[in-house]
Amino acid sequence: MKVSNRQRKILELLLSRQDDTTAEQLGQTIGISSRTVHRELQILDPVLAGYDIALVKKSGSGIKLMSDPRSLSVFQEQLRKSDTETYSPEERKVLILCQLLSLDEPIKLFSLASEVQAAIPTVSRDLEELETSLTNSGLALVRRRGYGIEITGEETDRRNFIVKLAEEYIDDFLGALSRKEIWPTTHELLKLVGHEALFSVERTLWQLDEIWVRRLREADYNRLLVRLSVAFIRIQKGHLISSAAQLSSVQLSEESKQKLNALASSLGIDEMPDEELRYMQSLIDQAKEKERRSASALLEQYGLGLAERAISLIRLMEEETGTPFHKDRTLLEGLISHLGHALERLHQGETIRNPLLAQIKNDYESLLESTIRSAAKAWQDIAVPEEEAGYLAMHFGAAIERWKLVPRQVRALLVCTSGIGSSKLLAVRIVKEVPQVELLGHYSWYEASRMPSEKYDLIISTVDLPIEQDRYIKLSPLLTKDEAERLRSHIRELPVSPEIADEKDDKQDAWQRLNLLNRYAMETVMILESFHVYELDGGRSPMLDGLLKDALPLMLQEDERQYTNAIANLLIQREQQGSVFIPDTSLAMFHTRSELVTKPLITLFRLQKPFLLNEQEHQFVTQFLIMLAPAGLNQISLELLSEISAMLLHPEMNQLLNEGVTEKIRSFMSRQLEIYMKSKLEWREPS
Repeated sequence: MKVSNRQRKILELLLSRQDDTTAEQLGQTIGISSRTVHRELQILDPVLAGYDIALVKKSGSGIKLMSDPRSLSVFQEQLRKSDTETYSPEERKVLILCQLLSLDEPIKLFSLASEVQAAIPTVSRDLEELETSLTNSGLALVRRRGYGIEITGEETDRRNFIVKLAEEYIDDFLGALSRKEIWPTTHELLKLVGHEALFSVERTLWQLDEIWVRRLREADYNRLLVRLSVAFIRIQKGHLISSAAQLSSVQLSEESKQKLNALASSLGIDEMPDEELRYMQSLIDQAKEKERRSASALLEQYGLGLAERAISLIRLMEEETGTPFHKDRTLLEGLISHLGHALERLHQGETIRNPLLAQIKNDYESLLESTIRSAAKAWQDIAVPEEEAGYLAMHFGAAIERWKLVPRQVRALLVCTSGIGSSKLLAVRIVKEVPQVELLGHYSWYEASRMPSEKYDLIISTVDLPIEQDRYIKLSPLLTKDEAERLRSHIRELPVSPEIADEKDDKQDAWQRLNLLNRYAMETVMILESFHVYELDGGRSPMLDGLLKDALPLMLQEDERQYTNAIANLLIQREQQGSVFIPDTSLAMFHTRSELVTKPLITLFRLQKPFLLNEQEHQFVTQFLIMLAPAGLNQISLELLSEISAMLLHPEMNQLLNEGVTEKIRSFMSRQLEIYMKSKLEWREPS
């Protein structure tokens, strides 16, 4: 019998223990990953069977050697007398690859054999077996007499291969670094990925305060850290990407450059070439896409359960702190988004890492304690560790900071010409930036002008209104930073109005709530049933008027098509008051309310050729959404249409509108409206 040092250690541990032990416990003792333990056990299984010893693996309890005492004693004696190889064939191949990937020049065969403590013929066989995996990864193994051995290929392929190799043999990179004992192969792999850079990359990544980073699954998070670390360590050693066709399409903004250079600076790299910046950005883009897709899947899985958990935590935190958190829609949305990933990690028993915990304890000590108590009360079915509570406390801390910006509540009417569309886009930004504004509703000017003035403090409009300028504030639908500050200043200068006695409805009983839910559900189904996607030849009509007249007959009901020209004119008039072109997209939205329309209609049109919507601002449209509604639309449908228009600011919605089929887009809108209805029923304000 011949075993490697590592295999001998595993067998000795199993023989010395009476109780079951897990692969993770074995790995921690030896200094290897649990995945490597399982690989070694597969090799050892037939060896043990030859001595009538069974390797028993019980799910949930662990691993144990089972046989009669005599067989175990004989095997233990044979193991003591057996020869030991320094490394198993698998370990040896990993070490060979680590050597070749870390060197800048060819190495002689005898030197390589000496490094891995094996005979020259053995290393030659190993190299032959490794050649296929290298070729499949876009690399080449060069072996020439008198020259030596080296691995050649594009720098991007080399980096990808290093990451792949490390991921195959190390489960937890950051955990491996903290072990007292590290197996030689693990140590060499950690050197290759730049173990000294891993913590610096992680620390800087968190200091940039990117929300999506916190929501990554553990495996995706580790992969991003390792890929970035490998890239930085290769750059430090002078191995740069010369050119890569696949990077030419990567979008690189000035803000992204600053963040990436901040990462590089933390590792002593003063400036990076554009190709390297694009490469880094591509790694981050891929990680963001992973986060986005997993977020969608989690929402599908947990549905309204996320909203219920978020709302229960918000209520308890209000009792703890006295802050009206329920008025902050941004807080609710942020918690729902965060909880999907958090619950998944907790249910799977993943270790929660929070590099910012010390800072959170310092800045929000009492808030963290309140969060821990509230989470324990709200979610009695799961244990929330301090690290996860720290993330939750950050959400509440941000909400408190938003509240401090304007220390009073004001009631506002939000006005646009139709009461749908652009006013809702503005509403989304307002609740994020200035949650002290209580939006009483979205109104057309006709509706708002008939509202008693004592019912509101402020009018916010996306269009000019025929009243004195000091009676309202005009803002763009996308609320710039300057406009947000102007809104706060405007609120601070408003006269304090006398308190109006609350006219709160009696608490809804179950029957009333079910009726309201039924009304929302029926209106939602009616609206979403009208949604369709059509392809349109934008080149046929170079003018907006013609484009709309080509599009409208496809979405209007048969008896409404006679009004195509009139409805097109209404859409153009609304567009002239302020185009709703969604930034960073090629999407525009046109909307109006009219007595010529009998029911709400929503349709997406994709253009075969880009259409120039605004020459001055160079706005090209490849798709546009038309939203039509009757003039006398009921309040519930108005709310739902407004919510749908707000979805245009959601990255996943934009991607679906760009390439998704009707059913997928409708499914996404359904999920978002489901969350909205739940929130509406839980936090319903009196009208």
